[in-house]
Amino acid sequence: MPHDAALAELATFLGDRLARSKAERDQHGKNEAWFPDAPPDAVAYPETTEEVARIVGTCARHNCPVTAWGTGTSLEGHALAIRGGVTIDLMRMNRVLQVRAEDMQAVVQPGLTREALNTDLRATGLMFSVDPGADASLGGMAATRASGTTAVRYGTMRDNVMGLEVVLADGRIIRTGSGARKSSAGYDLTGLFVGSEGTLGIITELTLKLHGQPEAISAAVCAFEDFEAAVQTVITTIQMGIPMARIEFLDETAAAVFNAANGTALPEKPHLMVEFHGSETSAAEDAKRFGEVVAEMGGAHFDWATTTEDRNRLWKMRHGAYPACLAFRPGSLGLVTDICVPISRLAQAVRETRADIAASGLTGPILGHVGDGNFHAILLIERGNEAELKTAKALARKMAERALSLGGTITGEHGIGFGKKDLMAMEHGEAWEVMAQIKRALDPDGILNPGKVVEVNQ
Repeated sequence: MPHDAALAELATFLGDRLARSKAERDQHGKNEAWFPDAPPDAVAYPETTEEVARIVGTCARHNCPVTAWGTGTSLEGHALAIRGGVTIDLMRMNRVLQVRAEDMQAVVQPGLTREALNTDLRATGLMFSVDPGADASLGGMAATRASGTTAVRYGTMRDNVMGLEVVLADGRIIRTGSGARKSSAGYDLTGLFVGSEGTLGIITELTLKLHGQPEAISAAVCAFEDFEAAVQTVITTIQMGIPMARIEFLDETAAAVFNAANGTALPEKPHLMVEFHGSETSAAEDAKRFGEVVAEMGGAHFDWATTTEDRNRLWKMRHGAYPACLAFRPGSLGLVTDICVPISRLAQAVRETRADIAASGLTGPILGHVGDGNFHAILLIERGNEAELKTAKALARKMAERALSLGGTITGEHGIGFGKKDLMAMEHGEAWEVMAQIKRALDPDGILNPGKVVEVNQ
């Protein structure tokens, strides 16, 4: 093996926490999407920041690639060790280190998942708001700049990470940000590492912004005769300043998928799924105003989730959309892609994407966090069918091109990994080379998650 020297040195202090078995390597070589498996040469299980630094420093001396791993839920191949080397599995670093209730902050390790954090916070009256659906690790969520269903009200990881502890490519440990709500002290290094996908450093600690648990929550699902009316309802609701906590769109194909997977009886039409947070009075008032907009737009089948159990069932159905889509075409793979456009161009983007999917002959449910202009297409392809894969890739590329032509971005949520790397020059132009210069400055030997986000000639 080309990295035996590095692995031998790592084994001297990690012992059985350096795994080289085929089973563990294979487990860390799989992904949630269509990419081929890419197992690393070994998997390291550190328990402290100092161990992460020692692992990275050792790998740097031996020019051995290092890829960080959380829960493995990313969709663009972010955590695949496509050039071998060591995968650092951070899931043993999973503690809540500190809750600063007065400051509405929590300090956590990267392997802690968002649901585990919120379970820990229950007695405090606080919550961590970012909800990408999967019970992802918080370090991975920061590294991919995750968002999700609640971003329309509470923001993405970019808005909710206040500071980081990061191990650099040479093994140095740095801290970025602080507990202060704002700062003018130098470059925003926290913002640089949030969304860097493990290519600039490995996150080993996070300081997160918390929010108060809402006094009252109201949620509903409603159907529309056509998707234009559903999208216009979103736009009108936003323009009226109605503070939605979540507003999700699903097309008629997605409604059929939900029915098949959950035994529900949604009309096979476009739907909106909404939720409002606030006091008893404000949540009820917001819901009433939203209902008036829906009525004006011809919405029907308005079904309010009046209990916690009903709300949980509603959002469990939405969060389970991906496996439900795969089950809708048994034995299929999903090429899952997302784009984000200005709200004013959302209807056009959805309409033209739907037309492209229909013309392709593929099944491709559309869902999205339409409150911030972000939507997903789950393109279902037969395993091993190269023609369908080629068609799906062409569709995804056309979606990205359309997003840029409408003033948007090639991804609002999933990130780049290596699945969308070939689209980066199209969006960023010369700025993509500036990103590569930052990568070369912080990781001159290119050992950190190589092959992702930027193109670097080492």
